[in-house]
Amino acid sequence: MTATQNPNRQDHRLAFFRGFLNRPKEVGSIIPSSRFMEKRIVKTADFQHAKVVVELGPGTGGTTKAFLKHMRPDAKLLAIELNPDFVELLQKTIHDPRLIVHQGSATDIPKALTEYDLGKPEVILSGIPFSTMERQLGLDILRSAHESLAPNGRFVAYQFRDRVERLGRHVFGRAHVQTELLNVPPMRVYRWYKDPLPA
Repeated sequence: MTATQNPNRQDHRLAFFRGFLNRPKEVGSIIPSSRFMEKRIVKTADFQHAKVVVELGPGTGGTTKAFLKHMRPDAKLLAIELNPDFVELLQKTIHDPRLIVHQGSATDIPKALTEYDLGKPEVILSGIPFSTMERQLGLDILRSAHESLAPNGRFVAYQFRDRVERLGRHVFGRAHVQTELLNVPPMRVYRWYKDPLPA
């Protein structure tokens, strides 16, 4: 069934576009990520052993569903979304006991983890557009992610501009970078590892 034949998928695309129009600085694109992009993010994040995963900016939930498909049955996915319309849509359309949808800022990851009694995540993923936000806010989000990650945990950001990489060097060091051309627009996927905590 194609996207034009699937009313649910079409509704999600429309909701995503409306979100972009209403809050352009908070939504990184006018359409959701492609399935090719979702596969690349999943492969880069490597969910195989992760018990706690955090997604920043899940939007209408396309990537969220892809992540849940590849996560362990006993894992938890904490999706942190600022847009209340997207929060409501996620809660109505994704019925998976492993998913926790939290309305709030990506700068408050430790607080959200504590609220839901979750441990340190092995993976944090971000689709929020670092290119449109204030530099200090971007650094605060990256520091929040670094503080929250388990030792050797992974922070994965997918963006069509390289600002997150430049900001990430101040917090995580250099990133491993891949590009997915089968997406509109083409996206870069950045991955950092958190250094082990001192013994």
